[in-house]
Amino acid sequence: MPENIIPREILCKTALNKTGIPGFEYCMNPYVGCSHACIYCYASFMCRFTEHKEKWGEFLDVKINFPEVLRKQLSGRTQPKGKVLLGSVTDAYQAAEACYKITKASLEILAEYQLLEVHILTKSALVVRDLTILRQLKGCEVGLTITTMDRNIARVFEPGASPPHVRIAAARQLIKAGIPVWVFIAPLLPGLSDTEEALTGLLKTLDETGIKEVMMDYLNPYPAVVHRLKTAYRQYFSKALPELEEYLRNPEIYQDKIESRLHKVSGITGCHPHFA
Repeated sequence: MPENIIPREILCKTALNKTGIPGFEYCMNPYVGCSHACIYCYASFMCRFTEHKEKWGEFLDVKINFPEVLRKQLSGRTQPKGKVLLGSVTDAYQAAEACYKITKASLEILAEYQLLEVHILTKSALVVRDLTILRQLKGCEVGLTITTMDRNIARVFEPGASPPHVRIAAARQLIKAGIPVWVFIAPLLPGLSDTEEALTGLLKTLDETGIKEVMMDYLNPYPAVVHRLKTAYRQYFSKALPELEEYLRNPEIYQDKIESRLHKVSGITGCHPHFA
């Protein structure tokens, strides 16, 4: 847990919430805020729904009654069915989870009831801690977001997340244990993670790891996100700044270029990602 973040314990009214995310009926977020502090994170809009004055990535609320509320919802008269996504606006396996174990307790309850297919999306290798539970869940799949294999880029843009090579090691463990794993390459960082060299290296690594399903997504240019990105580009990767600005000016031209590049790279690596 970053030293500048002091977790605040709160109570929640619901644990299982309906969602409009395609392919899922429900979502679960055991925490409010995220210590991964990814510069490109779209979820920063959640700040307006909290009482925090800190920036996204600088605060964390722990829903300490989350497992109990989940059990109550699952044992209700109307039992939920379908798929649930764990971690839609926060990472359920961020650093605080190692101490609080809210996610672990919730998964144990989901395994007990066997009502929902459980899908997890994370940037943390901590997910392998719960391998035994994951194998008991109904239709469990784990998605790992891996934006880049370059540790220097990852250190700047997703400072609190597990390093890329550690996420790959976690993927290997999950696959070996029989847990289906897919990878989400998102967002593509113009001039950094979207180059032919970067994409070839990442897709080749995923193919060698045994990951068959790969999804990608472009950068979502929320004004606050763009401001943070430009600041980081100027400070650490100034040579790539023109690529970011080109994308922001002409997203359609940029996307055509990337799709052409991916077609070439896919032929080299044998890994064929599709866009979300």
